[in-house]
Amino acid sequence: MDRRQLLMRGIALGMSIPALTKVVYADSMADAQAIVDKYATKVDKWDGPTTGPKAQAGKTIVILAGDMKNGGILGASKGVEEAGAAIGWTVKTIDGAGSVAGRTAAFGQALALKPNGIIINGFDSVEQAEGMKAAKAAGIAIVSWHSSPAVGPAPDLGIFANVTTDPMQVSTAAAMWAYIDAKGKPGCIYFTDSTYAIAIAKAKKMQEVIEKLGGTSVEWVDTPIAETSQRMPQLTTTLLQKHGAKWTHSLAINDLYFDFMGPSLAAAGIAGSGQAPSNVSAGDGSESAYQRIRSGQYQAGTVAEPLNLQGWQLVDELNRAMAGEKWSGYVSPLHVVTKANVEFDGGPKNSFDPGNGYQDAYKKIWGKA
Repeated sequence: MDRRQLLMRGIALGMSIPALTKVVYADSMADAQAIVDKYATKVDKWDGPTTGPKAQAGKTIVILAGDMKNGGILGASKGVEEAGAAIGWTVKTIDGAGSVAGRTAAFGQALALKPNGIIINGFDSVEQAEGMKAAKAAGIAIVSWHSSPAVGPAPDLGIFANVTTDPMQVSTAAAMWAYIDAKGKPGCIYFTDSTYAIAIAKAKKMQEVIEKLGGTSVEWVDTPIAETSQRMPQLTTTLLQKHGAKWTHSLAINDLYFDFMGPSLAAAGIAGSGQAPSNVSAGDGSESAYQRIRSGQYQAGTVAEPLNLQGWQLVDELNRAMAGEKWSGYVSPLHVVTKANVEFDGGPKNSFDPGNGYQDAYKKIWGKA
């Protein structure tokens, strides 16, 4: 039952509007807190696959990285390289450098290498439709990280499995954290990038959650992730001047937006913590985000993904594809990170790296334990 339905039911029962508002607010706050608490707890049990094909020997794979300046893409790539070494494969990484032209060129280089598998890392696969068709025609297995709005197989795109946490859960957790932090009265600016279908879906979900809970949407900002270093300083100043105190929380689809916001906030006399706007990201839990959260400098939270684990999963999914088996069905866990819990679940590494034994689990599946 949503807020409106609760209000209407209460009115029918003769409750006063002030009393109803308190009840609805209390219920919404408790529900939001329960969800945030669920995702803020320590992850120490393996809930992924325990069976699968043995390592396919002598394979070469290529990571097509959308932009290695992006902390999420970098973290997932490092995980693939680590897992690739464990399974006994040759791994090559090509950086698309944050542009369509760069990614097109990278795809061409990857195809020229004639690899057994390709990992589309951090960009929308639809953008590279011609390269995807060529890879399929060449019999190259393809898996991806954040290249589709959904988790798992995307056969229409030629993807055996898209690896990600549930993006809608990530967005919901971020929005609910902002709602709780604002004591039920957030004024939110959403930062997204329409280059990516997944980015739009995540931002829409955050806006939907905030508005359903009774918060305010101040502005929707569509600005390219790859251009945050150039755009965010002046954009931050402009938004402060335009909205002032109405802007209580920033909800971004990626930590990268906050990499370049701090100096402008500091120049406006806003402290790193304790003053609006409070910044929280719906992914990915980058190293710089962890550092900001730990030091209390212009980021209060992130909904982190287990980037290194996801790199291992990408290799496992490619191994399954090459062996002619189905995808694992595994959806990796997300983690709400704040200053209160930043030191566990991989905090000293400045990343969410759960101590659930995932490396040993995958090695056992591959016959490499």
